[in-house]
Amino acid sequence: MYASYFGLKHAPFSIAPDPHYLFMSERHREALAHLLYGLEGGGGFVLLTGEIGAGKTTVCRCFLEQIPPNCNVAYIFNPKLTVRELLQAICDEFHVPVPAGAQTVKDYLDPLNAFLLAQHAAGRNNVLIIDEAQNLSADVLEQLRLLTNLETATRKLLQVVLIGQPELRGMLARPELEQLAQRVIARFHLGALSEAETAQYIEHRMKVAGLGGPLPIERKALREVHRLTRGVPRRINLLCDRALLGAYAGSQARVTPAIVRQAAAEVFDASPPTSPARGWSKVATGLAALSAVAVLGAGLSWALQMQIQKQPAVQAGRSKPAGSAPVAQADAASAAASSAASAAALAAAPPASAASSAFPPAEPLQLADWTPSDTAAWASLAQRWGVALAPNEAKPCDAAALQGLQCYRSVSGSLSLIRLIDRPVLLTLQRGGQPPALALLLGVDERGATLWVDGRPRRLALAELASAWRGEFSTLWRAPPGYAERAANAGPLREWLAGQLDALNRRAAPASAPVAATSASAAVPSWAELSPRIQAFQASQGLQPDGRVGPITLMQLNRAAGVDEPRLEPAR
Repeated sequence: MYASYFGLKHAPFSIAPDPHYLFMSERHREALAHLLYGLEGGGGFVLLTGEIGAGKTTVCRCFLEQIPPNCNVAYIFNPKLTVRELLQAICDEFHVPVPAGAQTVKDYLDPLNAFLLAQHAAGRNNVLIIDEAQNLSADVLEQLRLLTNLETATRKLLQVVLIGQPELRGMLARPELEQLAQRVIARFHLGALSEAETAQYIEHRMKVAGLGGPLPIERKALREVHRLTRGVPRRINLLCDRALLGAYAGSQARVTPAIVRQAAAEVFDASPPTSPARGWSKVATGLAALSAVAVLGAGLSWALQMQIQKQPAVQAGRSKPAGSAPVAQADAASAAASSAASAAALAAAPPASAASSAFPPAEPLQLADWTPSDTAAWASLAQRWGVALAPNEAKPCDAAALQGLQCYRSVSGSLSLIRLIDRPVLLTLQRGGQPPALALLLGVDERGATLWVDGRPRRLALAELASAWRGEFSTLWRAPPGYAERAANAGPLREWLAGQLDALNRRAAPASAPVAATSASAAVPSWAELSPRIQAFQASQGLQPDGRVGPITLMQLNRAAGVDEPRLEPAR
């Protein structure tokens, strides 16, 4: 009702998880990176917890859209089930036929085990995602642990992702669930937004909704929103929606702190403020009743959608495409860029159990005793790409370019960004009194980082990594056709982008959904036509959806398309 009053095309603060409004903070990107990293772990449990409304569903949606095509996915969103009901639901989700009149646990376990073995033989992985997992009973959790016993000689047959509220962590800390807790290979607790992120979140949603001018919310009001919502996205949506409605009802051009406090009193059922804003509350309350019906409908629609559709197709963005060609030299700003703070945060994360070490045993590395070699580090990275560098190669990027590879460098990266692009990188490490030196990072988990040093893996504590790394790293990536000539002729690059996005949409669409065929003779789409599709893809990958095509976006397209490239070492 207030959208046109503020120059918006759509209501910006619906609590339905619309992908067009996706905002990925550093914590959300880190949570997504943990899920994706755990997906390659070869079995066991991955744990994501967070407060109510912190954005777990947003992260889960991004995760679903990035699951590789060789994965079967079972999604259970109502886990208040008995053991037999859970097994029945898993079999239904995986489309596993069970005997008529099945009654016992064995009646479901035997065909499920046979299915998982057959899928493993066919080169497919199986992922079970359970939302609201804090509602699982102890006996159901124990049954899930037993399911992860299904394995071959080299690999677990089922990966289980548990998503739930903070009490889920307390449940897994119980003595009777210690065996399950020891099988958690990756865990992350999703915290709330900071004050700065809250302001960015509000501005982002309003711009996506069509805001063309300055933000109609005073700076002090933004601080008040953060104070009252504690940085929880769903609470921010509820409060901002009511505050904008209040400003509209009171014919005010901007939302003031007083309006925010009055809105909070109504939305959160708090005590009314001492100085209510201009007596609009009665009008706002009546209008809000109508809004609540729409919000409830949207929420029910989403619940049904998630029940029916396991892997949502990438949708085109609604934002207005830019008029100029959105080709960038780099889009590192689209991804997380918190430098060494990310390493420090990861070091402070809840420790994984002793059985969850992500890598084979490796000797610990002390940076003080390390004798680095930049040429050896570049040679080791190139070797993983099947590229041979000349001894003491002075220009490794030039040599790689001759073999179809590009160098990517970042001076403000983070561990979450590295996990997102999921490839070995050369970290630039700074040691006291020593010149910068390169070390090849093979993988990272909650317990430490694995570097390739002197021809063997070495483990480095995250605290020591944080003290020596300031966010600078380099890596290799495979550029698409036409990328090098994009300044002169972007046609081949646009044609490649359109083909990749079409293929991803066909792969993500349900089998029964019609997918428009693309004629081989069809005109190459313009940047204006591609921009919304690129934005939708970027949003699904946890990148800033700016529509610009740089190395990070292209790396993620390669990954989504299944291009054979080196990856970070998975947890084992």
